[in-house]
Amino acid sequence: MPDQSDWEAKAANILKAELKRQGVTYAQLAELIGDKEPNVRNKLSRGKFSAAYMIQCMSVIGVSEIRI
Repeated sequence: MPDQSDWEAKAANILKAELKRQGVTYAQLAELIGDKEPNVRNKLSRGKFSAAYMIQCMSVIGVSEIRI
């Protein structure tokens, strides 16, 4: 069974992949969600963010469905 850090890495990888598919940079994402680029970069590199944050990011980049 995967542990917490495995799930965090999976969530971060899903979000990073969607950013690439949509052609959105960390700087652009930060602007869209009203955050600073270093904060976005840190959250994605650590994988430490809430489901609400992930949904917010996906929504602003135009992703309405993800495959797990």
